[in-house]
Amino acid sequence: MAVPQTKDQLLTAIQVSFEKLRHALMTIPADLAAEKNLSGHAKNTQMSVKDLVAYLTGWNELVLKWLVKDAAGEPVDFPETGFKWNELGKLAQKFYADYDALSYDTLLSRLQFAKEEIIQQISQRTDDELYGTLWYTKWTMGRMIQFNTSSPYTNAYGRLRKWQKAA
Repeated sequence: MAVPQTKDQLLTAIQVSFEKLRHALMTIPADLAAEKNLSGHAKNTQMSVKDLVAYLTGWNELVLKWLVKDAAGEPVDFPETGFKWNELGKLAQKFYADYDALSYDTLLSRLQFAKEEIIQQISQRTDDELYGTLWYTKWTMGRMIQFNTSSPYTNAYGRLRKWQKAA
């Protein structure tokens, strides 16, 4: 799929990639989802499918935080307070821990809810707000959203398919 350049393209990219991912995640039983047998987001680590969903949920909720702060005219601390872009492995570990107490089904619901909230936030913005000006360094708001929603959904789907074929 081409890189979105408009609000409609961004919404489509998010919806299409999320539905493929959601369908794959729904086929995985909770007990199997808890096994740490996927390559983790930090070097030399292992994660579970549940951790992968925690990672996606963490990023989706982080995108929502950015959008809410931006709408309120507050500065956005990219990527997250206390983390630099070269520490994303540590941020992934934080997401795994943050959501560890949730059941797999609850985590799937939370990811679905966060994605729907992002869709609402995008829908309230114009193409110019999303793609007309730079938001973070050289990236527009739309591109930053895409980097942290549809792209990771596609990546996660690929990881799951590879994992399922190997099993």
